[in-house]
Amino acid sequence: MPPLQTRGARTPACSVHTRVNASFFQPLAKRSGATRPNFRNKPLIATLACLLLLSWSAKAQTGDPASQTEHARRLLIDWASLTHYGSENAELRPPKPGENRVVFLGDQITEQWGAADGRFFPGKPYLNRGIKDQTTPQMLVRFRQDVLSLKPKAVVILAGTNDMASVTGPSTEGMIAENITSMVELAKVNGIRVVLASVTPVCNCFRNQTALRPQGKIIGLNGWIKGYAARSGAVYLDYYSALAEGRNFKKELTSDGLLPNEAGYAVMAPLAEKAIAEALAGK
Repeated sequence: MPPLQTRGARTPACSVHTRVNASFFQPLAKRSGATRPNFRNKPLIATLACLLLLSWSAKAQTGDPASQTEHARRLLIDWASLTHYGSENAELRPPKPGENRVVFLGDQITEQWGAADGRFFPGKPYLNRGIKDQTTPQMLVRFRQDVLSLKPKAVVILAGTNDMASVTGPSTEGMIAENITSMVELAKVNGIRVVLASVTPVCNCFRNQTALRPQGKIIGLNGWIKGYAARSGAVYLDYYSALAEGRNFKKELTSDGLLPNEAGYAVMAPLAEKAIAEALAGK
C-alpha cells in the first residue's frame, strides 16, 4: 500500500503503510451513538493515525489482530480513556468524614488486581483506576478526573512498564520521570499523599517479554523511582524485590511473564497496605 495520505495534503510517510478513512472509526462510533465524523482535508488526523499505528506496531508481538485494531481505535477516539471510569466517578459519593480513601492508578497490572473474584481489597475504601496498556502520559491526562476529583487521602501510582514497551509511542526514562513528577506534584498540591510503586519484573517464562521490556531498563527506572520518592517525600513501594528472582519474575507468581497471578497479587497486597499506612501516617 502507498504511504498514508489525505485529500489535498501531503502527510509524513509512515513505516506502517496503510490508509486511514472514516470506516476505521465506525465500530466505536456505532456503539457510542456518535455521528460519523468527517475526515476530509484533515491531514492532522492522518498524521495522528500514523503515529498511533507506529506505536501499535510495537504492540503487534502480543495479542490478536482484532484486539490490536480495537486498541488503535480507542486511542484515536479517547486517547487517555477519560470515559473508562466516567460513570463510576460520577456516581461515587464524596468520602465520609475520617474515611481513608485511596486510589490505585495504573495500567493492566492494577486493572487486573481482583478481577478473578471481583474483589479489590474487600472492606477497604480503595478504588481501582487501572487501565490496560496505559502509559504515563495517558495517566497524567486523566489524573484530575480519576484521582484528584475523587478526593482520596492517598494515591498509589504504578506506571512505566508500557512506556518501555512503546505502547503509545517511543519513550525514554526521562519522559517517564517527567510524567511521574507531574502526577506527584499535582497530588501534593491537592493534599494527597503519594505512594510510588516500583515497576514489576518480567520474564520469558511463557513468551518473550524482555524484548519490549528489557530487564536492565526496569532496574534503572526503579532506581530513579526510589530516589525520586525519597526526594519528594513520597513512599516507595518495592514490589520488584518481592516478585523477582534475580532479574526474572518468579514463574509461580505470574500468569504470562508480565501480569501477576493470584499468588503474585497476594504477595503485593500486604506491601501495598504497609506503604499506604506509612503514607497516611505522614512518615
